[in-house]
Amino acid sequence: MPGLAAQLAAAHAQRQATEREIAALLEALPLFHLLTSLPGLGVRTTAAVIVAIGDGSGFRTAGHLASYAGLAPATKSSGTSIRGEHAPHRGNRLLKRALFQAAFAAIGCKSDLSSRVYYDRQRSRGKTHTQAILRLARQRVNVIHAMIRTGTFYEPRTLHLAA
Repeated sequence: MPGLAAQLAAAHAQRQATEREIAALLEALPLFHLLTSLPGLGVRTTAAVIVAIGDGSGFRTAGHLASYAGLAPATKSSGTSIRGEHAPHRGNRLLKRALFQAAFAAIGCKSDLSSRVYYDRQRSRGKTHTQAILRLARQRVNVIHAMIRTGTFYEPRTLHLAA
């Protein structure tokens, strides 16, 4: 078994070296720094977003980006029958998962409470945890699209909470 432990250690060291190389490549991208300014978007999540959307210039509106990510609500219609909006089963799963994880991480962020306030508002309206996180992820797509379009870093809004 000592050979197996050595192989495992070598594989772990190789993985860490590869992660450092990827991080160095990401550091060279301006979009990386822009996206990591948004709470909840760390190195790995931002890498997944960049892989999925490239430089983001292919999305004219935030709605297009949300639709591509599978976060825009869909309506079922057939003939004269129109059914309510529901979560679509299409979209880029990698991007949707990354945005979901980023939204989940953002509700625990102490330096910017806007995500937590939005999440709590959705929960108070009767949404389940998953529904509230998905709505937060969709709302953050608007922010990400605006950041990419204008080239500005994220700046937290000041919240006026009632006492």
